[in-house]
Amino acid sequence: MVAARTVFRADRISTGSSTEALPLRRMASRLVSRLAIAALLLAAQPALAQDRTADPDLEALIPDAALANPEAWAKGEPRPLEPIPEIDPSSPLAEIPGFTLPWPDDAEDLPQLAPLEPDPDVQLALQPRDEPAASLQPGGEVINLTGQLALVFPAGDDSFPERGEFAIRFRNLSTLVRLSGSDDDNIAQVAVRARSDRDLLQRLLRVYGYYDAQVVQTVGGIEPRQDVAVTAATVRFDVLPGTRYRFGAIELAALPATGEDFTLLRSSYKIQPGDPLSSDAIVGERFNLDTALGENGYAFASTGEPDLLVDHAREEGDLTQPVTPGGKYRFGAVVSELPDFLSSHHLEEIARFKRGEVFKRSLSDDLRRAVLATGLVSSVTVTPRETAPPAGGQPGEVALDIGMTKAPLRTIAGAIGYDSGDGFRVEASWEHRNLFPPEGMLRVRGVAGTKEQLAGVTFRRNNFKGRDQVLTLDLYADNVNRDAYAARTVAFSASFEKLTTLIFQKPWVWSGGLEVLLTDERESTVAGAPVSRKTYKVAALPLRAAYDGSDSLLDPTRGFRAALRVSPEVSFQSGTAMYTRIQADASFYQRFGDKIVLAARARLGTIPGAALTTIAPSRRFYAGGGGSVRGYGYQAIGPRDVLGDPSGGRALSEFSLEARVKTGLLGGAVSLVPFIDAGAVDETVLPRLRDIRYGAGIGLRYQTGFGPIRIDVGTPLNPRPGDSRIAVYVALGQAF
Repeated sequence: MVAARTVFRADRISTGSSTEALPLRRMASRLVSRLAIAALLLAAQPALAQDRTADPDLEALIPDAALANPEAWAKGEPRPLEPIPEIDPSSPLAEIPGFTLPWPDDAEDLPQLAPLEPDPDVQLALQPRDEPAASLQPGGEVINLTGQLALVFPAGDDSFPERGEFAIRFRNLSTLVRLSGSDDDNIAQVAVRARSDRDLLQRLLRVYGYYDAQVVQTVGGIEPRQDVAVTAATVRFDVLPGTRYRFGAIELAALPATGEDFTLLRSSYKIQPGDPLSSDAIVGERFNLDTALGENGYAFASTGEPDLLVDHAREEGDLTQPVTPGGKYRFGAVVSELPDFLSSHHLEEIARFKRGEVFKRSLSDDLRRAVLATGLVSSVTVTPRETAPPAGGQPGEVALDIGMTKAPLRTIAGAIGYDSGDGFRVEASWEHRNLFPPEGMLRVRGVAGTKEQLAGVTFRRNNFKGRDQVLTLDLYADNVNRDAYAARTVAFSASFEKLTTLIFQKPWVWSGGLEVLLTDERESTVAGAPVSRKTYKVAALPLRAAYDGSDSLLDPTRGFRAALRVSPEVSFQSGTAMYTRIQADASFYQRFGDKIVLAARARLGTIPGAALTTIAPSRRFYAGGGGSVRGYGYQAIGPRDVLGDPSGGRALSEFSLEARVKTGLLGGAVSLVPFIDAGAVDETVLPRLRDIRYGAGIGLRYQTGFGPIRIDVGTPLNPRPGDSRIAVYVALGQAF
C-alpha cells in the first residue's frame, strides 16, 4: 500500500500518489457511497450520516450540503442560498487573537495631540501693519533692490560704509530677487525665501567683520489670512551692523625663513593687526602672497587654508596663514619632451626669460601660452624641476620640463566671397605648419575670381630668432583685370616682422622687407579693345611701424591706433623712376555707456619723387570699397581717364565715422552700425580734397569667438555717372 499526502486547494484535491486531480463532487460522492455501505454492514447501528461530530477529519472533507441531501448534492442540483445573518453595528467586536490592548470606551480616553507651533515668519508676515518696523530705524537709509524688497541701514555712512557694495552683493545672491515675479507665490513661500535671505544677510555681515549684527525682517502689504496672492507684499530687512571686529594677531608661519626677502613678501600681504576684519581681504591677500612668492624665485612655494579665530570678548580675530616658501631658485634649462618636433633651443627662444634670471611663475605660465599659440600642439604642461638646491645663501636652479601633445598639422581652407564692385572670389589653400621644424610652414594657395586669379607658395617661420618674430618668403603669379588697370605680375617678397598677438597685445610692432616684381600692365581699354601694355620692373623696401593703444585686437572699444608705412621704390620702364610711397593711418575708439562705441578713422597717403605716368598703375593710390569708402565700388573714387575708368593718383585722403550699437539680440551678439565715409584721390603729391566723395549706410555685426562678422550696405551720397546706388560688403572683423 502506498502512503498518500493530501494537499488541499480551493476547488481540487490531489494526492501525492497520483498525478490525477479528482473533482470535489466525485470525491464527495464516493465518500457518501462508502458511508452507505458501511451503514448496511452495521445493521445493528442507526445511520450516522447526519452526525457531524462523529469524525472531525471526515466532517472537514464533507460540505454541509452533502450531509443534508447527499444525492441532490452529488447530482449538482441547485440548492437555496443560506440567508446572511444581519449584523448589529453596536454589537461588540469579536476577540482578535493576540490583541491584548483594551479598546477605548469613550473619546475622552483618547490622548490629546499637542497643537503645531505656528511658523514665526508666517505669523509675522500676517500681522497687519501700515508701516512695518518704521520706528526701528527712524531716518535710516533705504535701498530698494526691487519693488518688493528693501534694505534699511542706519543713518550716516560711518555706521556701515560698505553698504553700497554690500547691497549689490546681496542682490546678486538673494532668493527673493531670483524667484520674484511668480504668479502663484503665497505667503508661506515668501516667508521661506525671506528666512533664507535673512540668513544670507547674517553670513555676509560676518564676511565684512560684523559678528554681532542683527537683521530684523518685516513683511508689509498683507492682510491676516490672505495667503494666496502676495504680489503687493514688501519684504524689508533692517540691518543693524553693530561693531565691526578687527584683526588681532597675524601669524604667517614660516615666512620669516625667507630672510632678506621677508620684508618684500610681508609687504605683499597687506593685512595688519588692527585693520577692519574682512573675509574678502583674507582670500585676496592669500592670493597676493602666493603671487609674490612665485614672482620672486620661490618656485615650489605654497600657501595653506587660513585659520581665523574670533574672540567676541575682544571683538577681534586672530589670523594664521600657513606658508611654505620652499627655497629660492633661478631659471635653468628649458627641456622639450619632443626635441625633433619643437627643440629645446627653439623653446628657449620663445621664452621671455634667460638662464640665470630669478624664477617667475608668470613667465613660466607665459611660456606655456606661447607654445599653445604656435598652433602645433593641443596641450602643454610646464613643470619646474629642481636641478640644483639652494646653498650658501644662493638660489638654486630649476629646469622647466615642457610636455606637449601634437595637434593636427595640415589644414585645407577655403573662402567664398562677393563684393558688388569686385564680383565673386573663391580662395583655397593647403598648408603644413611644421613641415620644416621648428615652426616652418609651407602654404600653397590659389584665387579664382571674377577679376583676379592667383597662384602662390609661401614659406613662413614663426618665432624666428625670438618671440613673435616672423620670417616670410612669398612667390606668386597674379592676373588682375579691374576697371582701373589690368596687370599680369610675377613677384617675390621677403619680410621680417614683429607681430602682435591675442595672447600678448603689443603696443609697438614693426616690419621690414624686400619686394621684387615684374609686371605687365595696361591702364584701360578703348572701345573694348586693350591698349598697349607696359612692362615694369619694380624693387621696393617696404617698412612699417605701428602703435596700438586700444583695448582689443579684434574688436576695440576704447583707445587709439596709429601706423606709418614707408616704401622707397625704384621702377624701370623706358627709364628709371624713383619715388616713395608713404601712408599714415590712425583710428580712435570711445565707449559711451554699455551699448555704444564710437569709432573714427583717417588715412592719408602721398607718393613724392616721380610723375604719375612713370608709376605703374598697380602702385598708385585708389579709394572706394569695403575697407575704404563704403557705398562706392572698389577703386572707383579718384581721377578717371577719357573712358571714365579710375586712373589712380599720388595723394590719398580717407575718413570714416561709425557708431557700433548693441541691440541685445541673441544675447547681445548683434550690433547695428550706422556709418558715414568720405574719400578723395588726387593726382598731385599733396591732398587737395577737391573731388571728395561721401558714402553712408548701415551695417550689421554678429559677434563670434574669433571676431565679428560684418555686413555693410552703403550708398554714395554724391555719386558720379556710373556709380552704383547700392553696395554690399561681407567680411570678417570690423571695418577698422
